[in-house]
Amino acid sequence: MSADAAPLRFSHRELLSALCVVVIWGLNFVAMKIGLRDFTPFQLGAARYLVAAFPLVLLVRRPQVAWKWLLLYGLTQGVGQFGFLFFALQVGMTAGLASVLLQTQVFITAVLGFWLLREQAGRALQIGLLLACLGLMCFGLNYLGPEGDAGHTTFWGFVLNLCAAALWASSNIVIRKAREDSPHLDPLGFVVWSCLVPILPFVALSLAVDPPALRWHWLQAPWEAWLSLAYLAWMASVLGYMLWTRLMQRHAANRVAPFSLGVPVVGLSAGYVLLGEVITAWQWAGIALVVAALACVLGGERWLLWLRRPR
Repeated sequence: MSADAAPLRFSHRELLSALCVVVIWGLNFVAMKIGLRDFTPFQLGAARYLVAAFPLVLLVRRPQVAWKWLLLYGLTQGVGQFGFLFFALQVGMTAGLASVLLQTQVFITAVLGFWLLREQAGRALQIGLLLACLGLMCFGLNYLGPEGDAGHTTFWGFVLNLCAAALWASSNIVIRKAREDSPHLDPLGFVVWSCLVPILPFVALSLAVDPPALRWHWLQAPWEAWLSLAYLAWMASVLGYMLWTRLMQRHAANRVAPFSLGVPVVGLSAGYVLLGEVITAWQWAGIALVVAALACVLGGERWLLWLRRPR
């Protein structure tokens, strides 16, 4: 089904899938914080995709799609997005701000979708993206004040985090192009087989960057670290991206991408409940704007039609 022929409205099952993705990826940052206590960023990346790929790659048939799309998706979504993200967390970026900055992929996806796929943004989507932009600004303002967490971040951490968002947006476009090339693309097989791609690059990065004293430290990791690794591999990578890929197949990239704006809301809430993190006034304002943006994207076209209807 092409982007033009994709249904305007999301089905109830698709909305439930999108909600599951938001919750899974929101908790993803808590799992990353726990895992990075005992794994280096590149060790965690290699282990994440190794566990995600095996043994599923032996049970799931390779999707009927050109290898170039598997390689491009594995490099952009795996090595690119999480390589930059994990490295950003290592050189100076808080997990909370990382989850927010990563959502700039929504705007990058919309730009790339317009430029490469000729996708058009409706009025409701434009309003929703504006509200989301204001929400992200509120999240960012939290780190500019004297009591913010800017002291725990660095300029390069900020830049690398934005690079991670750009690579996520690129992977969204790869999904759409792969779907155009292979109309009957299997989302599960696509995600599982693409998980093979990041393993060796992450291992090479670990050998090149990680201090020799830390190369075998992961063998002493406690059960919490291994549990977080299992969550990152099976829930965030396989299940989350399978559902995300399926949504990208059926709808325009600039209509699916805004759902990820709910991820910081879940991430901040999970940090508050599970890690004892404090939600500031700026963050609450950002949450309200993000929720309003999602409501606008999901139901805005119907509301606009209702407002234009003659009385």
